[in-house]
Amino acid sequence: MEVILLERVSKLGQMGEVVKVRDGYARNFLLKRGKALRATADNRAKYDGMKADLEARNLASKGEASKIAEKIQGKNIIVIRQASEAGQLFGSVTVRDVVVAFEADGVTLDRAQVQLDAPIKAIGKHTITVAIHPEVEVEVSVTVARSQDEAERINRGEDISTRNEDRDAAAEAIAAAGEFFDPEAQQDDEPAPAAEETEK
Repeated sequence: MEVILLERVSKLGQMGEVVKVRDGYARNFLLKRGKALRATADNRAKYDGMKADLEARNLASKGEASKIAEKIQGKNIIVIRQASEAGQLFGSVTVRDVVVAFEADGVTLDRAQVQLDAPIKAIGKHTITVAIHPEVEVEVSVTVARSQDEAERINRGEDISTRNEDRDAAAEAIAAAGEFFDPEAQQDDEPAPAAEETEK
């Protein structure tokens, strides 16, 4: 289906462009949300009549969006979640969670403005894009942690997996010690370090 864009649509085109899209995308998203018109002769004439008004409205909304963008550019929000020792979340952080975290910080965003390709499923600092206006996008970071203290450590750049690695190293040392003191090992008159060397 061919449509006339009434505003800039990311990865599709600028205002006033006639683009060909899939029927479902046109019906369920572009036409339904007032982002486009079907590319008919009547609608082309209608667009020409409303072009100046659309451009004026776009300019005004872009100005407002720029103010919000300055407010949140580079902002870091913290989301506390339960997670395993390996850092995998029990659940995930979704667009809704990001919107709620911004609201708690005094910034109101629409869910459609938060561009999160897939839910966040691991602890750490993640960068996401917020499209406040079709022509105004900013990057913000979301720190997902098990506690406020851990979030602060992640934001300082500490590697929180090091503690887990220390635990793993300790567990390996205990296992190695257990092999060294194997009760079923043959007990000769001479110590058996040679056998251990061949194991390595």
